[in-house]
Amino acid sequence: MLVETIEYKDGNVVMIDQRILPHEEDYVICKTPEEVAESIKSMVIRGAPAIGIAASYGLAQAVAQGPDDVGRAKENFEKVCAFMAATRPTAVNLFWAIDTMKGLFEKNQAQGMDAVRKAIYDKAVQIHVDDVASCKAMGKFGAEFVPDGATILTHCNAGALATGGYGTALGVIRAAAEAGKKIRVLADETRPWLQGARLTCYELAADGIDVVLICDNMAGHLMKQGEIDLVVTGSDRVAANGDAANKIGTYSVAVLAKEHDIPFYVAAPLSTIDRAIPDGGHIKIEQRSPEEVTNIHGKLQIAPMGIKALNPAFDVTPAKYIAALFTEKGVAKPPTTESVGALFEK
Repeated sequence: MLVETIEYKDGNVVMIDQRILPHEEDYVICKTPEEVAESIKSMVIRGAPAIGIAASYGLAQAVAQGPDDVGRAKENFEKVCAFMAATRPTAVNLFWAIDTMKGLFEKNQAQGMDAVRKAIYDKAVQIHVDDVASCKAMGKFGAEFVPDGATILTHCNAGALATGGYGTALGVIRAAAEAGKKIRVLADETRPWLQGARLTCYELAADGIDVVLICDNMAGHLMKQGEIDLVVTGSDRVAANGDAANKIGTYSVAVLAKEHDIPFYVAAPLSTIDRAIPDGGHIKIEQRSPEEVTNIHGKLQIAPMGIKALNPAFDVTPAKYIAALFTEKGVAKPPTTESVGALFEK
């Protein structure tokens, strides 16, 4: 990638503003954890792993800027954790990161705030580094399922911009290309935020990978015409049984793929798997502003003024539609409670 998704620099959390890509490349500099939380909520940064990294850096920032007294610092830290958790309800990496940092605060508080600050900062950096490594590992696992000459459909953006780097679904695509396979990618536009049109096409074109943009409602027709060989997407939360929440529209693609005997794959790190919930029915679906549907990026009104609109940000694809789940520890094929659980034992 030509740009960095996120970094922690001089006490600030710096992230590429994904709301204005691909036409502008500008960075948002978050000087406080409140600004980090607002950037997560307002979609400056998005994608489950990237959100988790942003939250981790925001919490490192919180203890760095907080008081030296452990009691007062803990009270402040818990407030920051609460408003950070309130930003986006579906992506489990956010809550995983917050819980991890809470545990480190508890573990190190007896040694004083310097120990707490070091532990949380070091862990935030490690989460970022580990995410890139896990994306590359799952990319290699997934690439084995990509035939040479395949046309791959993907939905939304699960690339370097949605992670610490390299990507989950796009990591599979990148790994296949790096292995010398000749592939073509069809990118769903992904209304209403157009992450496929703006971000996936931006990433793959920058990497020199053959990518073609299609409207969301073209997938079924192209499958029927034999134009699609497999589908690979990311996920924002995977339940213990393999049900996977992803950007709205993913479920429709999975059903279409099943009807046309096309394998549908999901790529996600173990940190995205929420073993505390048995199935996708327990995943909270974020409801966003209707204006995101009635307007294009708040600039162009495309519906009659005052019209009502629904805007669920995610849907859940049942595991029965998923041929395999790619992770950094291996593949659950097909994903079941048993096969997903086995990944954590490797």
